[in-house]
Amino acid sequence: MTEFLVLAALALLAIVAAGLVRVHLGPSRADRIISAQLIGTGGVAIALLLAAASADTAIIDVALVLALLAAFAAVGFIKSASRDGAGDPEETEEEA
Repeated sequence: MTEFLVLAALALLAIVAAGLVRVHLGPSRADRIISAQLIGTGGVAIALLLAAASADTAIIDVALVLALLAAFAAVGFIKSASRDGAGDPEETEEEA
C-alpha cells in the first residue's frame, strides 16, 4: 500500500509541475492564480499521501498550513484584482 501512495504522490507532483508551467506562461492573471491554487491543492494532497505512507502525523500539520496559505492567496488575488480593493473584481462603476 505504501508503494501505491508514493506513486500517487509522484503522479500529483507531475500535475503540479504542469501547473508551474501555466503559472509561468499565463496568459492572464486569473490563469496564474488558478494554477497557483492547483499547486496549493496538489501540495496538500501530496503531503497527505506522504503522511499516510510514512505514518508521520506531523506532515498533516504541514498540509493544513499549506491549505490555509492557499486560501489566503486566493483572497489576496481577489482583493488586488478589484478596482477599489473591496473584493469584487466584476463590480462596475455604477454599482460602487
